[in-house]
Amino acid sequence: MTNNPSEFEELLATTRYLKDRQDILDVIQRETRGRDRQDEDLIAACWWPDGIDEHGPIIAKAPDYPARANAGHARFFSATMHNITTHTCEIDGNTAHSETYVIGTMLSPDKQEMKVAPGRYFDRLEKRDGEWRILYRRCTVEMSMDGSSAWVNGPMCKGFLRSVWSKEDKSYQRPIEVGDDGERW
Repeated sequence: MTNNPSEFEELLATTRYLKDRQDILDVIQRETRGRDRQDEDLIAACWWPDGIDEHGPIIAKAPDYPARANAGHARFFSATMHNITTHTCEIDGNTAHSETYVIGTMLSPDKQEMKVAPGRYFDRLEKRDGEWRILYRRCTVEMSMDGSSAWVNGPMCKGFLRSVWSKEDKSYQRPIEVGDDGERW
């Protein structure tokens, strides 16, 4: 430890910044996990009650967003996976603006086709009572690709665990154990 007060203050400021930055990324990742498991409680816990989401032409208030997002996904898909990639973040006190790349993959209801749709989230987050949550989100779609999902339905994936849109998904299991239970290809 240093005896230099300015060096200590700099270290403290850096630590605060890194913690805030990690907390911001964590809330964005938890929100996508909630959508991929259709876990309304997890999604809602990532938004401030006065938040607003813009997904294309649909603008939803945060309290309505989890059910609306889940219903939209369930209407057109049997599974989704949102992969968070590049993430930038500007923190100004208790407000942050971030841009996060997302690669959304969606499986058709009959599990025969899939879509890949890269896009970005432009988020404004606020820290209230020590907790970061999303206040506003704008979502882009940058491109898309459609294709067959024959590979996951074929012999190479036979027996692999499949995702489940509920808390029955094996990612919720504690402790994680090896077994023959669970939804499988």
